[in-house]
Amino acid sequence: MSLEDPIAASDLAVQPSPAAAAVGLPLPFACFVTGTDTEIGKTLTSSALLHALVQRGVRACGMKPVAAGAELRDGELHNEDADSLIAAGNVTMLRSLTTPYMLKEPAAPHIAAALEGVSIDSVPILAAYLEIAAASDAVVVEGVGGFRVPLSADYDSADLAQQLDLPVILVVGMRLGCISQALLTVEAVEARGLKVAGWVANTLEVEMRFLDENIDALIERIPAPLLGRVPRLAQPSAEAAAAYLDFTGLPNWPAQRPNN
Repeated sequence: MSLEDPIAASDLAVQPSPAAAAVGLPLPFACFVTGTDTEIGKTLTSSALLHALVQRGVRACGMKPVAAGAELRDGELHNEDADSLIAAGNVTMLRSLTTPYMLKEPAAPHIAAALEGVSIDSVPILAAYLEIAAASDAVVVEGVGGFRVPLSADYDSADLAQQLDLPVILVVGMRLGCISQALLTVEAVEARGLKVAGWVANTLEVEMRFLDENIDALIERIPAPLLGRVPRLAQPSAEAAAAYLDFTGLPNWPAQRPNN
């Protein structure tokens, strides 16, 4: 396959061999985490997913394909979100794989990339995903911003999600206006032929008026289960958030493995 060749979703699927399926080996778990906006709780939810997977005894790795807002530390670029995913997982991979595009400017990715003379392309991202999936039992891919964020002039985060063809977990930031944002995002996900496998209600405000009523409205309208309600945490962490979430109904969620 050359860099000019189109990459189809079928080329990306990490499927077990027929022999493995015949003996009942579990299918790998993978998902794409998106949100209703930026700064909405995607990283917290993604980290909670990884924490829960590690607790079940599986090899879990997080991936943040594009991260904008990085700083140089010890000769290496670091992004807070990308670092959080690394800390929550238990599979060590090169940062160039877990985040193929690490950009310095905290701005929309297409703007940050242009400032650095970088062109964000699907090939390095999809190749990195395949390598991570081959080395892991579970992969959590975190998007950037909301569902449709420009990565280049003719490529956005929804295109990436469609190429990966993974079940989508939607993080809804609970605040005024979240109902419309959430439902529009669900429509956009489904328009790409993707399935929303579950959603998370992440509390952004200490006291949101009509919080329960907003959640009830979303439960009635989103065709996917509510995975849990994360309160406004005094000290946000993967472990703390995971305590409020139930991922066991997600497609291919792994069974608890015995400790060795």
